[in-house]
Amino acid sequence: MSVAVDYYFSLISPYAYLGHAPLLALARETGAHLRYKPVRIFELFSANGGLPLGQRAPARQRYRVVELQRARAERDVPLNLTPKHFPVDPGLADRCAIALVRAGRDPAQYMDTVFRAIWAHDEDIADRGVLARALRDAGHDADAILAAADTGAVAEVYQDNTAAAIANDLPGLPGYVLNGEPFWGQDRVDALRAALVSGRAPFLAGAGAAPR
Repeated sequence: MSVAVDYYFSLISPYAYLGHAPLLALARETGAHLRYKPVRIFELFSANGGLPLGQRAPARQRYRVVELQRARAERDVPLNLTPKHFPVDPGLADRCAIALVRAGRDPAQYMDTVFRAIWAHDEDIADRGVLARALRDAGHDADAILAAADTGAVAEVYQDNTAAAIANDLPGLPGYVLNGEPFWGQDRVDALRAALVSGRAPFLAGAGAAPR
C-alpha cells in the first residue's frame, strides 16, 4: 500500500507553483499517494506567524524577489516576478481543486494550468472564465466543477484543510506532511524524498519527537 503525503497549497502561491512539478515527479518515483489539500493561505499566515506580502519588512520583500529568481532558474519554469493580477482572491480556484478531488478526479493538470495562468500568462485566477478554461483544458466538466466549488460542503473542506495545516505547524505554503512530519517550502521536496526513500521514523516537535 502506498504511503500518503498531504499536499497543502493555494493556487496563488508562487512557491507552490515552483514545487508542483517536482512533487508530482517525486510521487511517480516513489509511488507516494498525494492527498491534495487547498488552504486559505491568509488564515494560515495569521495563525502561524506569517504575513501577507505587502505587510512584510522591505528587506524581506526584496529578498523574496531574489529567491524567486533563483528558484525560477533552478526549476526552469516561466515565472513573472510582478504578475498583473496579484494578489487576488484564490478562493474559487482553490475550491475547484477541492471539488475535483471530491468528484474522484485528479486535480494536478488543472492546478498546473492555473499556476501558469497567474505566474506565466498574466491571467486573473479569480475570473470564472479563466478557471472554466483551465478545467476544460484538463478534461473536466467546467460547469459542474464550478457549481460544486460554490457549495457549502466544499467550503467546509477548505476550512478543515486550513485547520489541519495550522495544526501541522506549517508557517506557509506549499507544505507537505508525511506521517505527521511537516516539510515547508518547495525547496523541501528533496528532504521529503529522503524521508520517503529511507522509510525513517518521522521527526516531530515536542515530547513525541523521534530521538536523535
